[in-house]
Amino acid sequence: MSRIGYLPVAIPAGVKVNIANGLMTVEGPKGKLTQDYKDVVDFKVGPSQVDVARRDETKPSKSFHGLYRQLLANMVKGVSEGFKITLAINGVGYKAELQGKLLILSLGFSSDVFVGIPEGIQATVEANGQKIVLTGADRHAVGKLASEIRKLRAPEPYKGKGIRYEGEYVRKKVGKSGVK
Repeated sequence: MSRIGYLPVAIPAGVKVNIANGLMTVEGPKGKLTQDYKDVVDFKVGPSQVDVARRDETKPSKSFHGLYRQLLANMVKGVSEGFKITLAINGVGYKAELQGKLLILSLGFSSDVFVGIPEGIQATVEANGQKIVLTGADRHAVGKLASEIRKLRAPEPYKGKGIRYEGEYVRKKVGKSGVK
C-alpha cells in the first residue's frame, strides 16, 4: 500500500498554487502548468505546503490520492526548477543538429529524420552532435519527447549503436562465435 499521498507538497518561494473547480494551477518562474482532477480528494493549500486528503475510503479515492499528490509535486518542481533529460547518440556517422525549433537527426537512414520541438520545451545539442539535452517545466511533455526521439533508433544489443538515455545501460550480446 502506497503512503505517498500523505506526504505534504512543499511550496518554494515564488510559486503560486491555486486549486479550484476541478483544476490545479501552479505558476512559477519557469512557467504556468494546469491539470484537471476528479473530485475524490481534497486539497488544503497553506502558505508553505499543500496537503492532499481522501474524501472517503473507496477504491477510486485511494487510487487517485497518491496520483494527484505526485502530479502536484511534479508541477511545483517543474515551475520552480524544471526537468532535464539527456540523450546520448552512439554510432559512426550518427549525429544531431538543431535549427530553430527543428531537430535534425542523422541516424543511418537514407535520409535525415526531422523532429519538431513543441512549445514549452527547450532543446540543445552538445558534444559535436552526440548529446541532446531536453529541458522544460512539464515532466510529462519532456519525457514523452525524449522517448519519441529514442524510439527513432533504439540502441541495438550487438554494437550499442543508437539513441539512449544518459546513464542507461544496454546489455550487449555476443556475436556469432563461428566467425574467424
